[in-house]
Amino acid sequence: MVNSPAHDSARIMSEARHSLVRQQAGGRRSIGRRSAELKRQHLGKKAARMAMAVGVLMVGAMAAGIVLDGIGITGVMVLALSIVAALWFFGTYPKMKVPDLAALNTGDVRTMVGRTELWLEAQRPVLPAPAVQLVDQIGIQLDGLGVQLAGIDPAEPAVGEVRRLVGEHLPGMVESWRKIPPHLRKEQRGGRTADQQLADGLGKISNEIDEITRQLAAGDLDALAVRSRYLDYRYGEGLEAPRQLPAPKDI
Repeated sequence: MVNSPAHDSARIMSEARHSLVRQQAGGRRSIGRRSAELKRQHLGKKAARMAMAVGVLMVGAMAAGIVLDGIGITGVMVLALSIVAALWFFGTYPKMKVPDLAALNTGDVRTMVGRTELWLEAQRPVLPAPAVQLVDQIGIQLDGLGVQLAGIDPAEPAVGEVRRLVGEHLPGMVESWRKIPPHLRKEQRGGRTADQQLADGLGKISNEIDEITRQLAAGDLDALAVRSRYLDYRYGEGLEAPRQLPAPKDI
């Protein structure tokens, strides 16, 4: 007995939903609640497009069945294959883009935190193990910091400086490490390698975020403003790459 188009589409939609769940579980792990929320929104939009595509195909099949007095086994198979193709396409595209570095510190605080978390997640696979652990820790801290910043007047100078620390200096430190050629990251400069500098820098930023969060909780914006100017000075520069010896000149 041949299944009806409605039965086939229901089964395919169920399999597609399970596929989306598996994608979300097996994909890049979220380091914070805000980035996870952005991913859920992206998957929700995909699911809506998939449901719309199935609906259009079903309406088209029913209209064809009325005109042709049934679509037959061949029509059912074509419909099923069309649904599978549509679900694959709209379940795969568009892919979620990694935010541009220059766009991280834009929009409201929630957007800034979410973009920074997404950007950091995209860098995790290439970071050294100690830095990965710190990035995960910072992701949790950013969620709390974002909530507290959202309750403060954005015009406060201290808030702008903290946003720069999170949306510019933090990712800038990681980006400057990425620009160092891999074979130079293990070379020591001033007693430390680039990998160690990155881990040390991320650890200090994590500590600073913790202190800022405590100051925000205490409502001490004056102390925060002073600390923020210090942070801007301290973390405004990226990591330095070990210098390479100049190439020998031809004689």
